[in-house]
Amino acid sequence: MKYKRIFGIVLDSVGVGNAPDAQTFNDQGSDTIKHVGEAFQGELKLPNLGKLGLANLHGEEILGVPKQPAPKAFYGKMNEQSVGKDSMDGHWEMMQLPVMKHLSFFPDGFPDDLLDQISKFSGRKIVGNKAESGTKIIEEFGEHQMQTGDLIIYTSGDSVLQIAAHEEIIPLEELYKICEYARTLVNGPKYVVGRIIARPYVGNGKGDFTRTANRHDYALLPFGETSLDKLQQAGVKTYGIGKIGDIFSNKGLDVLYHNESNMDGMDHVDEVMKEDFTGFCFTNLVDFDAMYGHRRNPIGFGNALMDFDKRLGTVLDNLQKDDLLIITADHGNDPGFTGSDHTREQVPLIAYSPSMAAGGDLGVRSTFADFGATVLDNFDVAGSEVGTSFLNDL
Repeated sequence: MKYKRIFGIVLDSVGVGNAPDAQTFNDQGSDTIKHVGEAFQGELKLPNLGKLGLANLHGEEILGVPKQPAPKAFYGKMNEQSVGKDSMDGHWEMMQLPVMKHLSFFPDGFPDDLLDQISKFSGRKIVGNKAESGTKIIEEFGEHQMQTGDLIIYTSGDSVLQIAAHEEIIPLEELYKICEYARTLVNGPKYVVGRIIARPYVGNGKGDFTRTANRHDYALLPFGETSLDKLQQAGVKTYGIGKIGDIFSNKGLDVLYHNESNMDGMDHVDEVMKEDFTGFCFTNLVDFDAMYGHRRNPIGFGNALMDFDKRLGTVLDNLQKDDLLIITADHGNDPGFTGSDHTREQVPLIAYSPSMAAGGDLGVRSTFADFGATVLDNFDVAGSEVGTSFLNDL
């Protein structure tokens, strides 16, 4: 065991340039971090990510984040094997379970037979039923829901079925039960949907609606063992912070924390870092994606990155010599790109420990699964054949 504790932080949607297969997804030209930097016109200040090698792995200078002559961390990029670009696909692949078969997508809305079952179970009518940004569809149908109690159901470019409801009109417990039921309808064989997402919101009317932190994801049950399962079976302690528990249906996780925000998530990271344990802490910070990427808001995105960078300073100060920090992302969501969906991008790979004498280049990895392979390798746990450990390169 080289490191006693490994902390993995996923900056949800922080891509670093279009992937080699981006054209398949009509995402050629997408580059989340580059376009955020351009929106700030050189005022994007990320000193901690910068000194670890963010601009070095990107391949070109990011406005406001220059390349370092001697980055402190090992850095690189990872390509995705999975056929989709959803959070579930990205996280599962990180943990050595790539999604190689297409899930069900509904760009033209969901079929009547599926919606009829949800309507009958809930006793409520359904509006929406199209691919749309969550904020836009709530603006469009939010007042209608307040008047009628109908469910707002919508999707996106990913394999998701999302149900939005005003918390004062449809209580959270009821919304969650409806989503749990919807989950049972799309586990195959006819429809196989990656995630059912409860999207509660509050507000008094159009222009005042705000989605709350009571979002809940109901992911497809992993169809095989993940690195998390293997760690848990080997007695290595595992933590899930943020939507990690939702994405893996709580499998392979010993301790779970729900995040209210990125900063709340970093509070949980700080809390776990105070503990004496041997194991892996896996964190997702979703605000970049949910609040700014889908809304195509590069300024909000950049401000969130700068807020994270400040908190990263605390993490770096508290890392012990036998700790390893791995920072990555699950996909892109370029706020400077067209549409409102995820973008098929390479993701950053930053690995740092205070015990490192110097950093280095990890190159371009062929799969996100190299992350999970490295974690298992560190704890001497046998993994799958998917992914190649970079532990010996550190």
